[in-house]
Order: sequence, then structure tokens, then C-alpha cells
Amino acid sequence: MQQSFDAFVTTALFDAAGRAAFALGDGTVRSEDGATVQVHDGAILAAALHPSGEGVLTGGDDGRLVWTRGADCVELARVPGRWIDAVTASPASKLIAFAAGREVHVRDAADPAFARVFAHERTVADLAFEPKGRRIACATYGGAWLWYARIAEQKPARLAWAGSHIAIAWSPDGKFLLSAMQENQLHGWRVADEKNMRMGGYPAKPKSMAFLAKGNLMVTSGAAGAVVWPFSGSAGPMGQQAAEVGYDESALVVKVAAMPNGIRMAAGLDDGRVWACDLNGQRVIPLKADKGAAVTALAIDADGDRVAWGCEDGTAGVSEAG
Repeated sequence: MQQSFDAFVTTALFDAAGRAAFALGDGTVRSEDGATVQVHDGAILAAALHPSGEGVLTGGDDGRLVWTRGADCVELARVPGRWIDAVTASPASKLIAFAAGREVHVRDAADPAFARVFAHERTVADLAFEPKGRRIACATYGGAWLWYARIAEQKPARLAWAGSHIAIAWSPDGKFLLSAMQENQLHGWRVADEKNMRMGGYPAKPKSMAFLAKGNLMVTSGAAGAVVWPFSGSAGPMGQQAAEVGYDESALVVKVAAMPNGIRMAAGLDDGRVWACDLNGQRVIPLKADKGAAVTALAIDADGDRVAWGCEDGTAGVSEAG
């Protein structure tokens, strides 16, 4: 399936039932069957799957957090005059978090009255719940701040590293926290002892990260192929070399997605192409061979069978991965 939405594709995702959905820069949520719901008065800036696995959480430049299920839209929060730049959710704790400027707001999907607000010194660029959903990591200038998501009054733990941190991810075992930086590098911390991990050598900014193989591997964008880091053992990638899959000197990988419990991944390129790969054999399977606008959104379903992708110009689709 391939179609044109005529709007920037902010996020692609699969729900718990394996249905693909797309959040767009025109404020709509579109499903792979063609259904369209106008959700925001303005652009969708961030989106995530609801903790229940049903429907899409979206944050917009209208300052609203909305849960869309089919044709139904429910406003969960509003911050007038602010942009909601990052949204995440935890299936384990049923918590939802979003960033608006220097503030991170937390809501409970099971308790409409629950609300927490955590203030930061600088703008928060990205959010990620730890696997158990109790703590939330916030990427900001100078490192990452860690909060216990349900506790109102607290001092955050601060994992420091100079520079601007723009994307963040936990390893599936919760032992490592990884950050993409404004420079051409990743930075990581072993959370238990705050041991720093510098992961450099990228020709471009590695803004997209995904874990696979039950947390034993992590794949990133930022190079002419997908960069794969080993994460087995207590030291994670420290002292180990990354591998590169699907190398093509004519383009850069700008988006990656992976099945958490398997070894299949997908990559989106800055020339509009999309491919999938089973890392056992490293055979690259073209999913979108025609070139065009850069890929801006990418997702793979839990079984690794289908890939959803979207581009700057609104071109989007769902392809069989194998």
C-alpha cells in the first residue's frame, strides 16, 4: 500500500492489533485503510501508541494532548500557548508523558485526576520511560534528567554530558540509557554507576535508535548503512566495535525501526528509499525502491512482518518486510 497524504509525516506506528497509523503535519491521524480524523488545529509534532495498545496519542502546536481511537478523539491535557514536542507512554505502568518547553507532564491512563509536572532548566527534546515504567528520562541540554514519574516532590538524578541531547532511549533491561546528540555521536550511560559511553564515528547525526534481539543489539541511523552496536554483557557497547548493514554510499540512513524480540529491522533513507533486513543473513530487502523526499517516520510491527513508512512530502505506505 502506498499513498500520498500531502502533509509531512511526523510518526508512523502499529497498534496492538497490527494496524498501521500515521500522524501528520496537517493535524490529522490517518489509518492504512484510508480513514482520516482531524485531531489538532495545527501540526502534530509528536505521537506515540497509547499504553493500552489501542489508538494514537498526539501532541500538537495547539498545546493539546489527544487520544484518537478510530473516529473518536479525547483531549487528555492542554497547555495553552505551548507546543507539545515529545510524547511517550508506558504499557507497564499505564503512564503517559509529554514535554512542553522546559516542563514534562505526566498523566495516568487509568486515573484522569492524576497529574505531575517536572520543571527543567532548559527545553526538553525527548522522553523515554524505563521498561518498568516507573522512571522517565528526559533529554535536555547538558545530559539527561531522571524522575520517578509518580512522585510529586523530588530532586531528579542528572546524568551529565556537555552538549545538546535530542533523542533518548532505554535498553530493554533498563541498565543503559542512550542519547543522540546534536553532534555526530551518541552518548550513553550505564545507569547503575553513571559510567559514560562515547559512541562516535558517525558521518551524520544519529537521531534514530532502536533495540532488537531482546536487547542484545541496538541499531541507529546516521551513516550510509544502519549502524549496529552489540549490547550483550554488563559493559554493553563499551570496548566493542559497531557493524554497518546495508551500506550505500549514495544515501544516509535517517530512520530505523526494529522488532524488540527478533533480529529483523528496517531503515529509511534521506533519498526516500526504505529497506528491511534480517540480521542473521544480512540480506537487504528493498521495500520502497523509488527515490524522493526523505523518510521522516518508520515503524515495524511486533512480528517483523510489516513496515510502515512516511516521508517529508506526505508519501507513505505499508510494505511486507519479508
